[in-house]
Amino acid sequence: MLPAYRSDPEKDFMLNTLAVANYRSINKLVIPLGRLNLITGPNGSGKSNLYRALRLLAETAQGGVVNALAREGGLDSTFWAGPETISRRMRNGEVAIEPTVRHGAKRLRLGFAGEDFSYAIGLGLPEPSTSCFALDPEIKRECIWAGPVFRPASLLVDRNGPMIRAREGRAWDVLAQHTPNFDSLFDQVGNLRSSPEVFQMREFIRRWRFYDHFRSDADAPVRQPQLGTRTPVLHHDGRDLAAALQTIIEIGDPQALTAAISDAFPGARLKIAPLAGGRFAIEFYQEGLLRPLSAAELSDGTLRYLLLVAALLTPRPPTLMVLNEPETSLHPDLLPALARLIIRASEQCQVWVVSHARRLISALQEDPECNCIVLEKTLGQTGIVGQRVLDEPVWHWPD
Repeated sequence: MLPAYRSDPEKDFMLNTLAVANYRSINKLVIPLGRLNLITGPNGSGKSNLYRALRLLAETAQGGVVNALAREGGLDSTFWAGPETISRRMRNGEVAIEPTVRHGAKRLRLGFAGEDFSYAIGLGLPEPSTSCFALDPEIKRECIWAGPVFRPASLLVDRNGPMIRAREGRAWDVLAQHTPNFDSLFDQVGNLRSSPEVFQMREFIRRWRFYDHFRSDADAPVRQPQLGTRTPVLHHDGRDLAAALQTIIEIGDPQALTAAISDAFPGARLKIAPLAGGRFAIEFYQEGLLRPLSAAELSDGTLRYLLLVAALLTPRPPTLMVLNEPETSLHPDLLPALARLIIRASEQCQVWVVSHARRLISALQEDPECNCIVLEKTLGQTGIVGQRVLDEPVWHWPD
């Protein structure tokens, strides 16, 4: 059984390892993770693919992993297009890149490990059939095990094809025998009452939070007053910004909010004004101006910074917060202040940042806890700069 959730954020579950195999430019990649993770590298090195792999992994707990693959063009279009293995002679240019004999089944694999528990999923194509859905990917294997390294003896829950079983002492208890091949074991929580591990793992993954390219165009909802309710978690598109900021003021850390505003805009202050009909409006006061600016008047960069402030100062920290290129639209002078916000957030939850902005990267690396992963692409394959075989975290895929 997984340990119960704990209220102390510093003692919450944390991912120590992320493993991806056969996804786009990622043939085989095992990444060590820390409390604050910075993913960077040149254009085309695979940063977006790694980010998308993490989002795909999150979809397992939302019941949408198969549909998410379909939106990407299906399993065939997302599967690693190179040979199963690249030999030393291929790497040295002594021989051309050629197809190799595949020794294992064709599987897209995603997984993560923590000190307390780990999880992995494998997806593949179905057996040939006359169904109109013959190209739909199937979930072939899912496992939850205790500890960071997979061993058969550490398995807690094992899904192999349509059957799900859970360890019961020294024996196995069959929980389901006819699981649809497009459903994750997390979709079966209501039927798996004797397996709290599945429920706890699902809730852990569901608490991951992704922020990717907030809308700040002229027609974006965030630029108009919105009906306000208590909002401890900012919506992924930022539409409820005013309510989220007021929630921080009332039940979060208003001093941190004030400091974050003045850190980026010296002399500025923020106020949320209640309007008729329960709507909230942003009033942004800047030094030298005789009246506050509304959200509709703010520059894209200023508005985006306020959105990131609301996300990072959430009164309800997630188990994992993922920011994809948060520097978009921001003036370079705002990046050090943003880095300080991110570092502060990493004290409350695990943070993952994908960026290629040098100033943000340098500011984040000032934190000794920053785990900087620099990606590179060699022969079409994404890898980590300087990582050799013995540098990889220990990881074993379930058979």
